[in-house]
Amino acid sequence: QTMSLTREGHAALLHRFVTFAGQTHRLPNPFFVLATQNPIEQAGTYPLPEAQLDRFLLRIDVGYPTEDEEIAMVARTTHAGLNDASAAMDVASLLRLQALVREIEIGDHLLRYATRLIRATRPQETSVERVRKQVGWGAGPRAGQALVLASKARACMHGRLAVTREDIAAMLLPVLAHRVLRNFEAEADGVAIADILQAITQQIQID
Repeated sequence: QTMSLTREGHAALLHRFVTFAGQTHRLPNPFFVLATQNPIEQAGTYPLPEAQLDRFLLRIDVGYPTEDEEIAMVARTTHAGLNDASAAMDVASLLRLQALVREIEIGDHLLRYATRLIRATRPQETSVERVRKQVGWGAGPRAGQALVLASKARACMHGRLAVTREDIAAMLLPVLAHRVLRNFEAEADGVAIADILQAITQQIQID
């Protein structure tokens, strides 16, 4: 679960190594960290500091399954025998795809647009009134890197060689959901991050 990271956990996220029993071990490539966060059970969990949240590329909300999905889930996990799982691809193929994502083109106008969206989340410098009133902490430069890379990955998954505005729009919430922090009043009023981001996209335009 998402708890305060130890020094070793922070090193794993940032530098891709861990130290155990006085020995440093380099983590394999590819390496990534998944963390779960249950909004219902709060006992025994601690929120991560902003700097540690920023290490995660995306935050994806997973809701309840559909009825058909839930029936299939129950059926798969309650019969005799183990469920067979097969690899979707080998490590070499995944590394090639990761390299390919970085080669996806993004126009200067879209790079500027993505950067302006990130800067607009910062209450001390934004022109978006809703951000000034409802955001306590905006996204840092790492968010811009994450937004561009995530948009490139989406373009690649859709078979395109260049990022579109739709890619940026689709990845904005997953990239910023854990990086834009509401102030006390906005949290108390139940303001959604998605609504704040919508106000930003309505005001910030592409050149």
